[in-house]
Amino acid sequence: MSMSLPPLPVDAHATQSILIEGKPLHYTVTVGTLPVRDEKGRLSGEVVYTSYVVEGKDRPVTFAFNGGPGAASVFLNMGAIGPKRVPFGIEGQSPSDPATLTDNPGTWLDFTDLVFIDPIGTGYSRSLVAEEESKKLFYGPDQDIAYLSRSIYDWLVKNERLQSRKYIVGESYGGYRGPRLTAYLQSKIGIAVNGMVLVSPALSPEAGDPEISPIPWMTVLPSMVAANYERRGTLTSDAMAAVIDYTRGEYAVDLMKGNSDPTATPRLITKVTELSGLDATFVRQLGGRLDTDAFLREEFRETGKLGSVYDPNVTGYDPFPYSPAQQSNDPIMMNVVAPTTTAMVDFVTKTVGWKPEARYIALSIETALLWDRSSQNGAFHGSASATDLRVAVATDPKLRVLIAHGWADLACPFMGSILTVSQIPNMGDLNRIQVHEYAGGHMFYARSASSLALRKDVLAMLSQH
Repeated sequence: MSMSLPPLPVDAHATQSILIEGKPLHYTVTVGTLPVRDEKGRLSGEVVYTSYVVEGKDRPVTFAFNGGPGAASVFLNMGAIGPKRVPFGIEGQSPSDPATLTDNPGTWLDFTDLVFIDPIGTGYSRSLVAEEESKKLFYGPDQDIAYLSRSIYDWLVKNERLQSRKYIVGESYGGYRGPRLTAYLQSKIGIAVNGMVLVSPALSPEAGDPEISPIPWMTVLPSMVAANYERRGTLTSDAMAAVIDYTRGEYAVDLMKGNSDPTATPRLITKVTELSGLDATFVRQLGGRLDTDAFLREEFRETGKLGSVYDPNVTGYDPFPYSPAQQSNDPIMMNVVAPTTTAMVDFVTKTVGWKPEARYIALSIETALLWDRSSQNGAFHGSASATDLRVAVATDPKLRVLIAHGWADLACPFMGSILTVSQIPNMGDLNRIQVHEYAGGHMFYARSASSLALRKDVLAMLSQH
């Protein structure tokens, strides 16, 4: 990148309204920029945000981040919690379906203002320095937290909202960001956060060697079972409670026993076959250790389709069914970029009237490839985030955290969060960190019932402050 890029437009605003439970709610949407400067004060990048603000006293403000790394915040914005939504991430959808925005009954806007932040390299946010300098300033787990925390601070100052109650919501790698942003804001910037909502977060514990450690297999098995139960119409919280108990009980023990107990592996193979609904020979060949990629090809093999890692019951045709390994892109990822990009660009440029001479990037493979994964606390290890989660909750005895997962998510399985949270000590009130599960997968909010259930649970958390 260079400073010769065309300048971004000045902030643009539009007044809109939505009917929520039959009542009109008026709000102002703003698309604007926040400058990012290096240690010497030189402009090094520009963060673009979309905010939705309702007039009124004492309204909280929630800052929203998606993941990747390399994803813009459009998925939370126009799929989950913004006032408008576009369908994506559901079975039977085609990329060429109309990208029509409609009012979102699951929006959080009636109880909190919303600020959706696109990290540099996503959306319209951009670096203004060369690639190597960009990697040092933006594209790594630590620098990412530093400049995004400053962006939150800058928005609060710019909009005179320092005294507002503050919340952070992050999805996937944005869920990894949530605790780290909170701890950084607390300790380095001097901004307290009242609560976090981590949506399908990357919070899995360190897995260890899959040849020895049971953790990798314990993390994914319950989500595979949930996908099977949903297909059979038997998915309930009670049914899944039994699966969770088996997973961290008898399943873990039998995995650890290995060949020291001749009855252990046959016993777990029988049980896993029953729970997963898969072919008994397939389960036996894997020793009851269900690899995610193998599972997604096996569950619908007779139909020539693949399941999605983000929701195994959302499928796409496998163009290479006889290949030893999956060659095509994920069925959900193939279908989300077109509708979200079309809807967001149309909304920003036509509805709000903010018209940059730039391309909108919903999902940046380039940013993901530039990401620094050399750190011990690198891009996809939840340990740094889990540590910061403990520290942030210990630092502020009023901080509350809601961790929200889809039952069938295999990209960021709910069991990883359960295993992580169950090791966090009781710091005054165990209910300050809650893990909730909903029907669906990584983007469980694509389902109306799950979206409304999440809205209800978040409203209950915010009402406690």
